Amino acid sequence: MRLQRLGPVGSEQVAVVVDDVAYDLGQLTNDFDADFFAADGLRRVRDLVAAGTLKPLPGAAELRVGPPIGRPGKIVCVGLNYRDHVAETGQEMPAEPMVFMKDPSTIVGPNDDLVIPRGSRKTDWEVELGVVIGSTAHYLASPEDALEHVAGYVLVNDVSEREFQKERGGSIDKGKNCATFSPLGPWFVPRDEIADPQRLRLTTTVNGESRQDGTTADMIFEVAHIVWYLSQFMPLYPGELVLTGTPAGVALGMAEPAFLRAGDVVEISGEGLGATRQRCVPA
Repeated sequence: MRLQRLGPVGSEQVAVVVDDVAYDLGQLTNDFDADFFAADGLRRVRDLVAAGTLKPLPGAAELRVGPPIGRPGKIVCVGLNYRDHVAETGQEMPAEPMVFMKDPSTIVGPNDDLVIPRGSRKTDWEVELGVVIGSTAHYLASPEDALEHVAGYVLVNDVSEREFQKERGGSIDKGKNCATFSPLGPWFVPRDEIADPQRLRLTTTVNGESRQDGTTADMIFEVAHIVWYLSQFMPLYPGELVLTGTPAGVALGMAEPAFLRAGDVVEISGEGLGATRQRCVPA
């Protein structure tokens, strides 16, 4: 079972995909948002699937694929969380997760255009595992409690503009919050359908050439630790999104960096999470 939002920007229809058929969930909810996750929406979807009463969504195959969750209250990100990525950047292994925030307005569909910002010279790709919160997590007692608060997982391209981030005042925010910098999807996968979030392959190609080929097994701080850790500093609410870092292979780590330019095509994939394709266009 996978959840998708299909249709034009701002008018997406909600669907559940079972055996490659998209079924209309409009009778249950208008969106996969905070209210949906807080009200045990996933269980209600499963009940409808089991009842066999859902109808296929007409023309689903021709519809645009939107981001698989509604706009979250916040996006919390962890940087430098893969051993091989730390090595390629020449930095020291972090003692605690490095945390920053990303504006939810950066989210776009998985195959929507990626806009290269005006004046950008160093726009970079970052394939990541995204974690969707299912129930409020605040001051969790231990990492062992954390996954119970996770609804499921999504694939994310956490796009970064490195010059804005590192050379224009030293602010991560400026390099992370440009328009379209969070392509998300193609679908949301419930937590119980991913056997182990620490055993997922993540890949990126740019113009057909392999750039990233990593595994979540290389994370310094695992998903459960990240959710527990973040809960010590802020409440995580249903429907919110946590990004967990990227493996090696970003442009920043190349001996001769080849950052993204208009006309480039970025394709990312995640084991069990689907694949996406973004065409880079000028602002």
